[in-house]
Amino acid sequence: MYPTLISPEQLMALQAAKARVMVFDCSFELMDATAGEKHYLQSHIPGAVYADLDHALSDKGTPDASGAPQPHPGAASGGRHPLPSREKFAMWLSSVGFANDMQAVVYDRNGANYCGRLWWMLKWAGHEAVAILDGGLQAWQAAGGEVRSGTEPSHFQSNFELGEPLRRLVVTQEVAQALGQSALTLIDARPPQRFRGEVEPLDPVAGHIPGALNRPFAQNIGADGRFKPREALRAEFDALLAGRDPASVVHQCGSGVSAVPNLVAMELAGYAPTGLYAGSWSEWSRTPGLPVEKG
Repeated sequence: MYPTLISPEQLMALQAAKARVMVFDCSFELMDATAGEKHYLQSHIPGAVYADLDHALSDKGTPDASGAPQPHPGAASGGRHPLPSREKFAMWLSSVGFANDMQAVVYDRNGANYCGRLWWMLKWAGHEAVAILDGGLQAWQAAGGEVRSGTEPSHFQSNFELGEPLRRLVVTQEVAQALGQSALTLIDARPPQRFRGEVEPLDPVAGHIPGALNRPFAQNIGADGRFKPREALRAEFDALLAGRDPASVVHQCGSGVSAVPNLVAMELAGYAPTGLYAGSWSEWSRTPGLPVEKG
């Protein structure tokens, strides 16, 4: 079983052994929601299922009168990419033929920015055997992996059964109540200029949650496109935390997606699993009465 990362060569070996494995392509672009599927149709790992962030991995309702995103009733979080309920997510997994005895492998071509979402959601659904393809599609192709264009045949419906959550979902009320206390250390994965409130291209308010630390998610990836070695990640997070309790860490970003590479990196560095505030800045900044910090 591969619970965190998998190399292209390891995935090739699983496929050659006819193992029960399902590959998911999670490629996406925030500024062009149709681009991810277009990239998938141009080239993907043979047999890969396309997992669209906006549709399969989010539960968006009808925008309000101002055009602001609204979660669907029953969604597990708010923000621009509301988490579907675990039950709704299990229905999607079943619809694409994913079963409890399968190894899941998730990838994108965006530095693990989007595939981490599906990795975390599967853990949240109680499924341990899910791994990020280290280096993404680029590493797969560099290793001589085959790619295919067009659509893939549909899989037979399965019956994915939810288990106890293996990762912790944190909601806005929890963050607000613990703000300023040692029991909460927020790590914000957005770029520094968004964190400081100098620019805000996506949400109505610029800035960050008071007291949050900033670690842009791309800092987890080395020059080779793969996650940095364990020792490097450990040293960087130790420096960032500066004595704070790692167990107090909750990760966030703009909409709960790019926060996951930081969460994964902490686990690779040897820390115990940490929390995810899935609503993130997009939910916090739309909630009346919550404080905002700049700089």
